[in-house]
Amino acid sequence: MTRSVFVLLHGMFHGGWCWSRAAEILRARGHVVTTPTQTGLGERAHLLSPEITLSTFVEDIVQHLRFDDLKDVTLVGHSFGGAVLAGVADRASERLSRLVYLDGAILDSGETWFSRLPADVARDRAALAQSTSGGVSLPPAPAAFFGIREPEDTAFVEPRLTPHPYRTITTAVTLENPLWCGVPTSYIRCTDPVFRNAAGSCEKARTLGVPVSELATGHDAMVTAPLALAEMLIRIAQDG
Repeated sequence: MTRSVFVLLHGMFHGGWCWSRAAEILRARGHVVTTPTQTGLGERAHLLSPEITLSTFVEDIVQHLRFDDLKDVTLVGHSFGGAVLAGVADRASERLSRLVYLDGAILDSGETWFSRLPADVARDRAALAQSTSGGVSLPPAPAAFFGIREPEDTAFVEPRLTPHPYRTITTAVTLENPLWCGVPTSYIRCTDPVFRNAAGSCEKARTLGVPVSELATGHDAMVTAPLALAEMLIRIAQDG
């Protein structure tokens, strides 16, 4: 079996920690795996500030690829982590072999995460950020919001969720090249239950001709179905 290199990006309120189960499986099968945490989240929550934008998140990953000298990378973006993929491809496509959106937000040049949300959800998020932090961050959603049902999974996830830097969802990254820079791209849709906020991006993927695979688990697939997800990622990385 060919060894693949995976960089696994977390979504909103999460950190690299959320990938631990899937990462362990991938490493046991001989693959290289990193799980960076974006500025202001997880173990980097002490860096939370109103200055963090989507460009900060892109820079986090570009520098991670460069300083760890990672090449032929399958870059996986879960949920909000998907918003980073196009920006990273624009800056470091030579280090990437494939992009994978895991129920992820597909943003093109000039788009924001807010622009991909249903209007009522966007209004609610804006009001919540203002009322809880003066617009600096969004407070974490409960684990059930991410399709987590089992008590042991809730106990793993909920204490580790941290507020999300608000300006990352209202700022865009301007791309200097066509979307994805020719890097092959795939989409994984979680279907049990379907995550409403990802529906628009999944449809966008289909419209753009991106192959879509389905996984019968909740939105936090790396927690609720790590083995099935790991096997799907291996297949996509090696077979497309």
